[in-house]
Amino acid sequence: MSGFVRYVTGSLCVMLVGSASMAQEPALPAGLAPAVPASPEPALPAGLDTPKPREPVLPAGLDAPAALSEPVLPAGLGAPDAEPRLAAPRERLLPAGVSGFWEVRGGARLQDDPYEKAASLGETRMQMQLDRASERAALKVVGDFIYDPVLNEHDIDLEDGDGWLDLRQANLLLRPADFLDLKLGRQVNTWGTGDMLFINDLFPKDWNSYFIGRDDEYLKAPSDSLKASLFSDWANLDLIYSPRFDSDRFIDGRRISYWNGALGRRAGRDAPVHADKPDDTFRDDEWAARLYRTLGSYEIAAYAYDGFWKSPAGSDPQSGRAAFPRLQAFGASGRGPFAKGILSLETGWYRSADDLAGDDPFIRNSELRYLIGYEQELAHDLTGGIQYYVEQMLDHDAYLRTLPDGLRAADEIRQVVTLRLTKLLLSQNLQLGVFLYLSPTDHDAYLRPKASYKIDDHWIVELGGNLFFGEDDHTFFGQFERNNNLYASLRYGF
Repeated sequence: MSGFVRYVTGSLCVMLVGSASMAQEPALPAGLAPAVPASPEPALPAGLDTPKPREPVLPAGLDAPAALSEPVLPAGLGAPDAEPRLAAPRERLLPAGVSGFWEVRGGARLQDDPYEKAASLGETRMQMQLDRASERAALKVVGDFIYDPVLNEHDIDLEDGDGWLDLRQANLLLRPADFLDLKLGRQVNTWGTGDMLFINDLFPKDWNSYFIGRDDEYLKAPSDSLKASLFSDWANLDLIYSPRFDSDRFIDGRRISYWNGALGRRAGRDAPVHADKPDDTFRDDEWAARLYRTLGSYEIAAYAYDGFWKSPAGSDPQSGRAAFPRLQAFGASGRGPFAKGILSLETGWYRSADDLAGDDPFIRNSELRYLIGYEQELAHDLTGGIQYYVEQMLDHDAYLRTLPDGLRAADEIRQVVTLRLTKLLLSQNLQLGVFLYLSPTDHDAYLRPKASYKIDDHWIVELGGNLFFGEDDHTFFGQFERNNNLYASLRYGF
């Protein structure tokens, strides 16, 4: 009997030990255990993140134009510190490489405009972004799904950005060699040193989005292009070819009222701009090039462009339709530390190829453009910047001599000064900013106040305005005076 008891007791012990061991899986060897999921960072708005996977490591001073290649900034002018809020680990609901945001944004005019709706902005959008990368290739697709009852045009137009879908990016980045990157497809390109002023950046812009209060990323419109980036020990070269001309999403009266010279008054939805846009593939194409390198802490660059004026710069005297004359542009820029901040210089020559003598009153004359800018940290979490910008019309005497009677003459020199102040508060979760354009020659101005607050890792709320002032109705900013507006937005990032 005692042997039987010992047998039963031993069997129970074995069963209990076996049950306990089954309740806990055996530890995997080092390197095979699943990693603890990292806390995903909040998704950035499209257009603000421009990853360039696996770029070649370049010799010192010849880095590519990503953030790491820019001159070292003084304290306070670099990227902000890491976000103070840390999200608790959680399970990711979306597949890896998929991100985006949902946003609702609305705005209203501050005074009556007989040519436009009282609502300047009223839309909701869902942006979805897909990123996939391998050793020598990367795929990026960014699309915005939009409901916009203000414009109320729901048919898709990928050139103008109208309709329920705005395809922001759809491109493939290839690395056929260590010295060469190729990006093919729809992409957003930019270069130059200006802060919301553009000389050699002759890529399409969306001025409607900028003036009605959309996020700043939407100022840069996409283009369908092939971009080749070549890297060397001496300098780097970017070549961008667009087989068909991509114009600005220019002010045409459907959202923003404007000065109509033919009517001699402001106009809007009653007289939208109709343009003859060059659109023959491979015939109406564009080339852009940038050669750049760093010298110590300074980055210098040379630029060239062959294509068309990006916004209408002429008209057909018989049909009255707006036109895009041929344009070549050549320029240079430099940027680097100076005193306690960053100094930037840029210049460009706009060669109006269809009116080299400047005596065709229906085509914009050639121009020289200049820009000097400076920014620095003024106090803790307070930065400031100032720019001085000049447009000089060439052959101004020929322009005046051939100007038809009754049309207002443009000045030979147009000057613009910009001021920017940005203050971070509440552990850098609250950002207050103001940007001012002031033209002493046109006697007009444009003020952009904005406040944004990061509620948590997902939610951001924003308030802002677009305020135009001018002594005359026909100057650049003065013509938009009836479009003064305030806007608000709420965004959820994922």
